[in-house]
Amino acid sequence: MIDLDRIPAHVAIIMDGNGRWAQNRNLPRMAGHNAGMIAMKEIVKASSALGVKHLTVYAFSTENWKRSQEEINGIFKLLVLYVDKELKELHENNVKVRILGDYEKLPREAVKSLERTLKTTKDNTGLQFNIALNYGGRFDILRAVKSLAEKVEAGELKADEITEEMFADQLYTAGIPDPDLIIRTSGEMRLSNYLLWQCAYSEFVFVDVLWPDFTREEYEKAIEIFQNRKRRFGGR
Repeated sequence: MIDLDRIPAHVAIIMDGNGRWAQNRNLPRMAGHNAGMIAMKEIVKASSALGVKHLTVYAFSTENWKRSQEEINGIFKLLVLYVDKELKELHENNVKVRILGDYEKLPREAVKSLERTLKTTKDNTGLQFNIALNYGGRFDILRAVKSLAEKVEAGELKADEITEEMFADQLYTAGIPDPDLIIRTSGEMRLSNYLLWQCAYSEFVFVDVLWPDFTREEYEKAIEIFQNRKRRFGGR
């Protein structure tokens, strides 16, 4: 049983396994992505109910552009459908949506839907649902470095004045606490360029379940594993 008094404040998820889920059922890859969207909806609901403050999902990485154009277009169409269909419910449940990444490079229809969602939910005070879109951890760090370098070059800042907190404020996650728990589904055990700076003291839970089969029960199991660990943050 999970302890509702010790729920991680920030859970980040690498939603992996949509393609294999579809392949195992002799279905097209887009069927897996569609099933994955349904799973994501349920985990957003579960996070809100459990009292998670921040949920961050890896929806589309900077490396995902290497996939076929057909699959990329299908993913963005699904994203538009999800946002348009769920916006009312997200807003009614006081969920605030935030995008991490260079989302303006997405197709115009997807950008319009996302910006409508951001505007509608910006003042909500419940669960903050962070969607990492066209996001890469190395790009996030490089972007922060360039931003601070420009300030140094302009004489607004001295290099030896730069602190970790100042650096973190230049990242897409500025103002968001680092993830307490990072979950990856499908049995893979790597970060795949996800939240590289922010994961310094995160707990990792890797599960064999493919993302479309990741239910609230599986989610609670992962949180229970997290709660059974002792976090030392470099101490004893």
